[in-house]
Amino acid sequence: MNMSVQDYVVGIDIGTGSARAGVFDRKGNLLAEAKKAIAINRPQTHFVEQSTTDIWDAICHSVRKAVKDAGIPTASVKSISVSATCSLVLLDKTHAPLRLSEGDPAWNIIVWMDHRATAEAAECTATGAAPLANLGGVMSPEMEMPKLMWLKRHRPDLYANVGYAGDLGDWVGFKCTGSLDRSVCMLACKWTYDPRPGFGWDKDFLAQVDMLDVLKTAALPQEALPVGATLGNLTVEAANDLGLNTDCIFAVGMIDAYAGALGTLGRSLTDRPEQRLALIAGTSTCHIAAQPMRREVPGIWGPYPGALCDGYVANEGGQSVTGALLDHIVALFSAGRDFGDDPHGALSAILLERLENGDPAPDIHVLPDFIGNRSPIADPDLRGKITGLTLEDPRENFIKIYWATATALIYGTRMIIERMNANGYAIDTLHLSGGHNKSPLLRKLYADGTGCKVVLSEAPEPVLLGAAVSALAPFADGDVLAVANALEPGETVLSPDPTSKAMHDKRYEAFLALY
Repeated sequence: MNMSVQDYVVGIDIGTGSARAGVFDRKGNLLAEAKKAIAINRPQTHFVEQSTTDIWDAICHSVRKAVKDAGIPTASVKSISVSATCSLVLLDKTHAPLRLSEGDPAWNIIVWMDHRATAEAAECTATGAAPLANLGGVMSPEMEMPKLMWLKRHRPDLYANVGYAGDLGDWVGFKCTGSLDRSVCMLACKWTYDPRPGFGWDKDFLAQVDMLDVLKTAALPQEALPVGATLGNLTVEAANDLGLNTDCIFAVGMIDAYAGALGTLGRSLTDRPEQRLALIAGTSTCHIAAQPMRREVPGIWGPYPGALCDGYVANEGGQSVTGALLDHIVALFSAGRDFGDDPHGALSAILLERLENGDPAPDIHVLPDFIGNRSPIADPDLRGKITGLTLEDPRENFIKIYWATATALIYGTRMIIERMNANGYAIDTLHLSGGHNKSPLLRKLYADGTGCKVVLSEAPEPVLLGAAVSALAPFADGDVLAVANALEPGETVLSPDPTSKAMHDKRYEAFLALY
């Protein structure tokens, strides 16, 4: 397929709190962006739900507004693709939303951060089955198989009526085209599917956990499609909803973290890939590296062949709450209200100034795993700690606790890097995207606290850009790396400050002692 200079693509990103759409030209330049908030339902502790009705409304609003604001003809949008959280969509046998909780619209999505299936995840881990070798040895409750096990056991009435279960990004493709095919990124990372020739679904494992029926129940395919492949043209209904036309194609998308990695790391994968790590840091943080060799890393998800692109095998570390933890700390202490509408910006400025005189809080330390550790410890039952508190002025105490929390998040990343480097990587360069990229404090801490160079993309929205790369791939014979290498937005590099190394080494030692 060919694409002219007057043609454009739309990248869609569905995060935890909003759906966004961006219009891009064929070189990856962002013309316009729009977003709309999406609702979250928390009916019980550890239960987090969303609605496909609400999310589709937000997608359509965002696409229509972005195209309008870009000032381009509707017909010039030739392709769209999606990045999305790894949340589980449930539809009934008529493909209507399968209602988990009361509400209008129906709550029919188990959100990625929902931890209702912790016991089921532990049971999967206890099998020691072959798929665990692709998950760092531990099944996470954030993955889809434990969630469906929970549904089968605790809501058998609902499970009996499932006609489709899929990752949120795959559901968008289904909604847009009617195709039941799925992305290799979603199936490999979250469903225990092994993309290697001759592997696929491990039916012995599924039988062990009484989920052999899930392949039919969830309408799962036997083969997965590569990222950037053409899924199909928009249906008449989808085109009308989105304000586009049926000549527009839908390209296979990926999990949002992988879109961020593709948007920032894609152009560098042919140059020392084993030394590079993409950090997609927002509400949570994902750490994605990829190289041609298969590497099994204890406590780190993967290896996932093709999850990022063909020819590379990805490994993924993660922290379940990072930006969300900083928000929580601000909300938890009354002094958090003293810093205006942008407390993170105000605290960033204060702490950067204090850093000039050394460690702002040498005795205060935080264990940041408030809802468990995703990696490398892989323990969902871990909980947070704050140590070293005194009867100091509450405002001053709060500033120091915020500092200790911010550094703890960086040390969690450092711990992941050390685990990966002990198992076949040599990471010394971080490619940062997401909300943390907007914080001068966090940018500096990622460099100084890990000792790595930090590459900052000049693209305003790297995750949306990754979705746009997928949308552009059908016009480059499906080669997402070729598209990434042709992107125009540049990069800047931040180097670590060697004078801060001793301080961070000392804090890191205290951080490890908290475990």
